[in-house]
Amino acid sequence: MDSEIIARPLVTITNVIWSFNTELHRPQLLLIKRADEPLKGHWALPETLLRSKESADAACIRLIDDKIGLQVPMNSTEQLATFTDSKRVTGTRALALAYMTYLPSTPKLHPGYGATDAQWFVLDKDQGNYVITHDQQEIILSPAGHLVFDHIQIITTAINRIKNKLDYQPQILRILGNTFTLRQAREVFAAFLGTTIDKIDNSNFKKTHNHLFKEVGAATLNHSGRPPKLYQLN
Repeated sequence: MDSEIIARPLVTITNVIWSFNTELHRPQLLLIKRADEPLKGHWALPETLLRSKESADAACIRLIDDKIGLQVPMNSTEQLATFTDSKRVTGTRALALAYMTYLPSTPKLHPGYGATDAQWFVLDKDQGNYVITHDQQEIILSPAGHLVFDHIQIITTAINRIKNKLDYQPQILRILGNTFTLRQAREVFAAFLGTTIDKIDNSNFKKTHNHLFKEVGAATLNHSGRPPKLYQLN
C-alpha cells in the first residue's frame, strides 16, 4: 500500500451547466474548448482552480462568470459529488468538486479565460447510450467517449442524479424558467428517461406529479386556441 501523504493536491471546481434548447425542445449542457495544456483544443466541462481564500460555492459562481460572462445567484447551483481517483488527471494529483448549475435562459456565449470556444451540447439517447451533440459533433457518454479527464463520468453522474430525483425533487425544471407548461416539463423528463414525449401521457403525468408543482395561470398565445396552463415548482 502506498503510504505517501499528499500535502497539497490541486482542487478544481467543475461545473455541469444545464439550460433548455427551445428550438429542439431538449436539455443541453455547456462545454468549453480548452485553451491550454494539458489537452489543449479538447472539449471539456468548465472548471477552475479553487483559490486560497474562497469557498467552493463562491468558486462555482466565479467560474460561470469567468467562462461565459454570466452572473448567477447561489441558489442556481447545487453540489454534485467529489471525484478523487488518483489517475483522473495525469501528472499532478487533482481533486474535482463538481457542481450542477441550472440556467433559465441561454445567454449568448463568450468564451472566457482558459477557453477558445464555448458551445451548448444537446442531450439525447441513442442505442442505449446518452449522447450530447452540437452541429455535426457527437460525444457518446460512455467509456469510449471523448472528453478530457473524467468529465464523462462527471456528466454521467449528473444525469443519474437528475434522473433519480425526477419524481420527488426535479430541480432540473429550473432550466425552463420561473414558469413552464406541462408539455415542457414532459420534454425535460423524456430526455433524462431516454424516451419520447408521446410516451409520457399528459394526464397521468399531471396526476402523478401534481405534488411537485402548482398552477399559476395560463400562457399568452399569438394565435387563437386554448392557452396551456402555466406551472411553478413548489
